[in-house]
Amino acid sequence: MSAYSQDRRDFLRVALAAGSHCFTPRFAWALGSEEERAAWYCNAKFGMFIHWGPYSLASVEASWPIMTPTVGGITEAEYRELPKRFNPTKFNPHAFIDLARAAGQQYMVFTTKHHDGFCMFDTSYTDYKITNTPYGKDIVKELADACKERGMPLGFYYSPPDMHHPAFRDTSKLAKENWGGEPARPEWPLYLDYMQLQLTELLTAYGPVALIWFDGLHHQEKYGGIRFLDLIHRLQPATLVNDRIGLPGDYQTPEQFIPNGIPTKDVRFNAVDTSVQEKLKSAIPKPGDFQLWETCMTINNTWAYNSHDHQYKSAQKLIRSLVEVASRGGNFLLNVGPPPDGMIQPEFQERLRTIGSWLSVNGESIYGTTYGPVQGVSSIRTTAKKDKIFVHVFDWPRGPLEIAGFQGRALSAYLVAGGQPLKMQESDGKLRIELPSQPPDPSVSVIALRV
Repeated sequence: MSAYSQDRRDFLRVALAAGSHCFTPRFAWALGSEEERAAWYCNAKFGMFIHWGPYSLASVEASWPIMTPTVGGITEAEYRELPKRFNPTKFNPHAFIDLARAAGQQYMVFTTKHHDGFCMFDTSYTDYKITNTPYGKDIVKELADACKERGMPLGFYYSPPDMHHPAFRDTSKLAKENWGGEPARPEWPLYLDYMQLQLTELLTAYGPVALIWFDGLHHQEKYGGIRFLDLIHRLQPATLVNDRIGLPGDYQTPEQFIPNGIPTKDVRFNAVDTSVQEKLKSAIPKPGDFQLWETCMTINNTWAYNSHDHQYKSAQKLIRSLVEVASRGGNFLLNVGPPPDGMIQPEFQERLRTIGSWLSVNGESIYGTTYGPVQGVSSIRTTAKKDKIFVHVFDWPRGPLEIAGFQGRALSAYLVAGGQPLKMQESDGKLRIELPSQPPDPSVSVIALRV
């Protein structure tokens, strides 16, 4: 167990310094100052990731079936034919936003182009795009317009790898043979120009872009990321950029796992590689050492729609994951993969709405918080904001809750759900809090401590 043991005044100084950029107006992202660029993101905590494209017709993962094909799986030729049948007539961007709001999600990130190279926007630089499908309309534009109307920050996922572009790789070969790209070919600079042209389109024709979510896969240095970072900062200075184009970016993006310690600027994540956990320290970092970060995660086991994948995480698991992420200062980007008709499947909706119900009661313990002063205790997670510390109880005790590290600092305690005051007592260097016999919430119950 590690606890932050300095006195109340010092703790508040550190907590406020770590989280001061979080306590700004909700949509400060649109204003553009350097501090506000990070403020909206730090405050938001919870977002919706959307992986969607013609691949949903085949119930296969986005792009990877042609990059790393399996015996008996969809062929590359079959995959390439899917756009000819893609017609999501039930798509309603406002329904997506309604669901995100109901879930308590504060921003959205949409796949404008995945590794297969298919564009969900009406780009001028390839015919492999949504407006050449039976649907015929620019889905990114529809979503961007709705988000602007509704005040929902929208970010764009954009894949540097592109299996369709002949300057990224020799497309006379199957993608499985050269999906990493071929930067040694003389055509490579043409591909980087193509990226620049498309990013310029996204940053000039679709309104405010909250963030660009690159996904450069391996050997990202081949993209010369500083060129694109400069482009983004020139066209939309407020836009955040993640860490997957060979540069640290504004925030790190571990994938499908939650770091076991609070990320710091001296540790670089690499998507799904969990070996980075060995480099994380158990101590509470200084505010200046803290690294903004975001875990992206699926509700089942696939990013894209898959009618065969019924291994859904429970709502309790997802709520606890959100809490776990927030307790280490991060954001939680939870994915949905819409089916080909443009709806979102009921199993996802049910879980998202349950998370939203929990947040409607306990949201003050998540939004605008920073990492908590007690880490490494299996039964609780903590977050901090202004003059409060929030204790998220995973394992409700039969007797009083005992917490080390709060001696002389807690002034009062209450249940966030309902506001019931709780009796406290200092004893043996621990804070003892008297609790009701039953937890207010079966997923996670929250205690607020005024400090």
